[in-house]
Amino acid sequence: MDLRVLKYFVTVVHEECITAAAEKLNVTQPTLSRQLKELEEELGTQLFNRGSRSRRITLTPKGAILRRRAEELLALAGKTVQEVSSEGSVEGTIYLGITESAAEALLCKAAAQVRERYPDIGFELTSGLSCDLAAALDKGVLDFACFPADTELSEYETVSLPGGDLWGVAVPYVDLGDRRNRLGGSALCQVYRQLGSVPADLDVPARLKGLFDAVQFLNEHGKILAYHDISDGGLFVTLCEMSFAGHCGLTAAIDQLGQDNLAVLFNEEPGAVMQVRSDDAETVLNILSGHGLANCSFDLGSVNDCDRIIITRDGSDVINEKRSRFRCAWAETTWHMQALRDNPGCAKEEFDAKSDDADPGLSASLSFDIREDVAAPYISKGARPKIAILREEGVNSASEMAAAFDRAGFACADVHMSDILSGAVSLSSFKGFAACGGFSYGDVLGAGEGWAKSILFSSRGADEFSKFFGRKDTFALGVCNGCQMMSALKDLIPGAENWPRFVTNLSERFEARFVEVEIQKSPSVLFAGMEGSRLPIVVSHGEGRAEFADGKQLKALDDASLVCVRYVDHYGKIASAYPLNPNGSPEGITSVTTPDGRFTILMPHPERVMRTVCNSWHPDEWGEDSPWVRVFRNARVFVG
Repeated sequence: MDLRVLKYFVTVVHEECITAAAEKLNVTQPTLSRQLKELEEELGTQLFNRGSRSRRITLTPKGAILRRRAEELLALAGKTVQEVSSEGSVEGTIYLGITESAAEALLCKAAAQVRERYPDIGFELTSGLSCDLAAALDKGVLDFACFPADTELSEYETVSLPGGDLWGVAVPYVDLGDRRNRLGGSALCQVYRQLGSVPADLDVPARLKGLFDAVQFLNEHGKILAYHDISDGGLFVTLCEMSFAGHCGLTAAIDQLGQDNLAVLFNEEPGAVMQVRSDDAETVLNILSGHGLANCSFDLGSVNDCDRIIITRDGSDVINEKRSRFRCAWAETTWHMQALRDNPGCAKEEFDAKSDDADPGLSASLSFDIREDVAAPYISKGARPKIAILREEGVNSASEMAAAFDRAGFACADVHMSDILSGAVSLSSFKGFAACGGFSYGDVLGAGEGWAKSILFSSRGADEFSKFFGRKDTFALGVCNGCQMMSALKDLIPGAENWPRFVTNLSERFEARFVEVEIQKSPSVLFAGMEGSRLPIVVSHGEGRAEFADGKQLKALDDASLVCVRYVDHYGKIASAYPLNPNGSPEGITSVTTPDGRFTILMPHPERVMRTVCNSWHPDEWGEDSPWVRVFRNARVFVG
């Protein structure tokens, strides 16, 4: 099949006329007709519908298939010619594909900047559906493509573009109180030490069922981005809380909802606010109407890009304030209560953090390919090295730890400390052990140290662990209580003399959070190839603060690059303030290792977030496995 003939075919399709196509190609009409007839004979199928009353050229279904393939082949051929003919100069055409979104403007701006520096580079922009762009990318017709965040992209190298389609979000409001705006018994009345006379009520119960059914339908079809009921504080509180969670401003008009601004904004009638795409707003309102909610559903407004909460009536502002002002007001009561209950300094640091309008929130930046399974070559050989999943009384993360090491190709054995202390099980038969976390000894003060003392005060236990640490073919991981336990065994672990103790959190409270950390360059075999990565992880501990005997001990650990992981803030700097440093550890330290990298302790829980779905937030491009599974695969690589 000649590319020249394919070009003839595509030109006829575009011109929709043999005569016009012949003129454009500078060939005679009979020649063009003959070439097309020969193409049909070569393929053994009819490509054009003939005998139509219209003079326009139309394609058969097989002709439509050929059109798509011919356009792809011609584009790829042209791109290949450009690449081969260039002689070291920066020139050529970059082929971009994009679905309709705000990212189009961003890419156009980036293309303009590239052309300023390299004027011989051209750009061709193709718009289309995600599935079509993915197919073009696979065939090499496109160099790059921009997809919505919810597209499955595990097979591609991806980067996340900044910003979002703020213009593309609408906020429907369903008021089951039918705009009666009754304030009796509301939070607003209580603030002013009043009771009110008429409370909120559900006058038409069938509407509640209609709302429930509508929401189930909309959610099933992916039409709802966010949802919040208004019956705890009213419409204003609901809009604020949605704005806080979304880290964005919003604009809402209350003209249709009643005349009394206070009653409109603070009544607690049954109802809900939804966030939907602007393209779906009309559809959503129609669906709500079809469920009997036509008279109580309203298009309230949209999110804005000025990070302000704006409420208007008749075009005039009722409220227009920065989101952070209301965020701080919302948290002030919590701050004062927390200051009485916990460390007041930590309470103030957490409160002050809420006034940072520029806080970008959690993010993830990886220095390795999340799709690469470094353990695969070893797993494929069929050998499954034995690892002991150590438990003590009260430990509750053993199942997750076993699942993580099992996925990495280990044969996991459930080993209770009583098995070792009684002599029923010996560590000599294992290549590694993982000391798990989660309320050992009821998580009473020094629980991990109590675990360690059960070993140190037993001649059999101390001998078992000392021999294990002395072997050259072993590794160990201690997490949470297991981290605290191993730090207390440092006299048995070669090279661990500068490890810290782990003591009560500076906040004086149990910390269960999702925080950001950065992997440091260290000899740890478990973090090999991960240095420089920043990613979120779960912490769940009451005693996670690293305490060093003196500054010399901390400096020695730092100088030897034995710090594996540090807490960082949302700007990528070492976290010193609470709660991004959840326990007050100096210099954000939360993991250390030995000079040979075989023994590593870590206060957060990688085993609890080794699957992407277990992360309360994650980038959309992550697949089944989160980046933390790399820790366990690295262990399998070390064993060999």
